[in-house]
Amino acid sequence: MKALVAAALVAGLPALAQQKPEAKPPEPGREALAIPYEKYTLPNGMEVILSVDRKLPVVAVNVWYHVGAYDEQPGRTGFAHLFEHMMFQGSAHVPDDVHIGLMEQAGATDLNGSTTFDRTNYYQTVPSNYLETALWLESDRMGFLLDALSQKKLDTQREVVKNERRQDVETAPYGEAHEKAWQALFPAPHPYFGNIIGSMKDLDAATLDDVKSFFRTWYAPSNATLAIVGDFDVPSTKALVEKYFGTLPSGPKPKRPDVAPVKHTQEKVIRHDERVATLPLLSMSWLTAPYLKPGDATADVLATALGTGKASRLYRRLVLEKQLAQSVDATQQSLGAQSVFSIDVVARPGVSTDQIKTEVDAILDEVRKDSVTPEEIQRVRTRFDTRMLSGLQAVGGSGGKADVLQNYNHFVGEPNFVAQDLARYQDVTPEKVKQFARDVLRPDARVTLHAVPPSKQEAK
Repeated sequence: MKALVAAALVAGLPALAQQKPEAKPPEPGREALAIPYEKYTLPNGMEVILSVDRKLPVVAVNVWYHVGAYDEQPGRTGFAHLFEHMMFQGSAHVPDDVHIGLMEQAGATDLNGSTTFDRTNYYQTVPSNYLETALWLESDRMGFLLDALSQKKLDTQREVVKNERRQDVETAPYGEAHEKAWQALFPAPHPYFGNIIGSMKDLDAATLDDVKSFFRTWYAPSNATLAIVGDFDVPSTKALVEKYFGTLPSGPKPKRPDVAPVKHTQEKVIRHDERVATLPLLSMSWLTAPYLKPGDATADVLATALGTGKASRLYRRLVLEKQLAQSVDATQQSLGAQSVFSIDVVARPGVSTDQIKTEVDAILDEVRKDSVTPEEIQRVRTRFDTRMLSGLQAVGGSGGKADVLQNYNHFVGEPNFVAQDLARYQDVTPEKVKQFARDVLRPDARVTLHAVPPSKQEAK
């Protein structure tokens, strides 16, 4: 591994629109939520976030590219996710399929990448003395991936991604049903219409030139942010960042799509013949406020009160009391353009999705009339506080400090936004929940999915 690093050195290695929020001091008792950091920008446009944490002799290296499935063109879906795979396949100075092996030999943990509709990230946590190795590897694939990209690599990873789609969508319980409902929420040509993993047709149509063009546009330093969090020396780390990233050429920061919000004024009902799962599913979905915008926290609170834990309203009514459901779930999937509030209920044998729908509507009517209790809201706040504090104990990985800084930087331009984020939930009241249920969770604004196995088709 050291030989490879030395060889590379000899070879001469060189977001959605943001409005920075007003900085506010943490609330009394929440001072520990503040994450000290320094943020600066290299001449080529790449952002850098540094945060020192000396609890352990490790460093998280976390790169966010401000591109996701939202940025893909119609007929060319799945490119952002495809590059999540391609970025591990080797670059000009790193042999094929060696990146992960080098990091594992260095003792890396939390080594992975992920793609959403709004961004793509790559991360690893390494012992502090291997920080330079991690920076070199990240810079080489940022600057020199195309030098090693071939038709064979594209064909191989295309098949890997297609197999993922088979497993996660086509042969997964309710996979195709959920895709139908999602596409009804976001009709084409909305950028959220396509599944993050892409369609088989679009994956097959992708050419090597298409893929290279996507990389040149979206994987430029001007569209990337590097976060380094952990036990490191700031001056020497800045020198390493300049050494490995500062000389990478870049272009202008690409412009993300500007899309009008979708609005539904009539209920869309989908009845799907479910051929994988053996029990019927009822799913209801509504479009809600974007992530961190007014209304997003209220939706989060209500979703958790409805469907998380045995004390939640849906679980108590449908699973415990009436024994109509096998499982229940309610979520607010917060996204950059528009979010999705959904309720999923898997029926018990012999119970129809129409029966379930009647019960769910009754529960929602109760919320529209009487809201939820202050005690329910407080339980949700405690859950969110605990989850955030638990994640911040780690410097890396999903939900660790590096990822948290990146997340807020991406969406609001201010990396240290933890206290302000959690404060949103302190502002949620029973009256706001009731108003949200009345104004947003309207029957005429939803997509309702009945996914029923053919052998268990319900009597109408």
